[in-house]
Amino acid sequence: MVCRAVLAAAGADEGPYGRRKGRTRVRGHDDGRRLGAAELGGELGERATLVQFSSAFCAPCRATRRVLAEVAGMVPGVTHVEVDAEGHLDLVRELEILKTPTVLVLDAGGRVVRRATGQPRRADVIAAVGEAV
Repeated sequence: MVCRAVLAAAGADEGPYGRRKGRTRVRGHDDGRRLGAAELGGELGERATLVQFSSAFCAPCRATRRVLAEVAGMVPGVTHVEVDAEGHLDLVRELEILKTPTVLVLDAGGRVVRRATGQPRRADVIAAVGEAV
């Protein structure tokens, strides 16, 4: 009984933000937005592209990099592009990137189909890639 109370209290601390952190979701203002290789500084994937906005001192960014590279290696035609948020402030502002890591999932044409803030779970990334492909 005591354990349940402690676990419930620990989960309540996160609030609604903590429960959705790292989950992919469709964002209304991204609808129809297309990104190209020139903006991102890397080639788009043949089928989909995982775009990660990172900063130098972001610990979750390193873990996110590993997850995205692993998924990109598993699925043919999927590429992982990492963008330094500090070096691309105009793009960060335009896309309303508020924290790092932020991951955008692009389809073959460069259209944003999903967005995740925080460290995403591998299963969520695979599902988002499936939607983009």
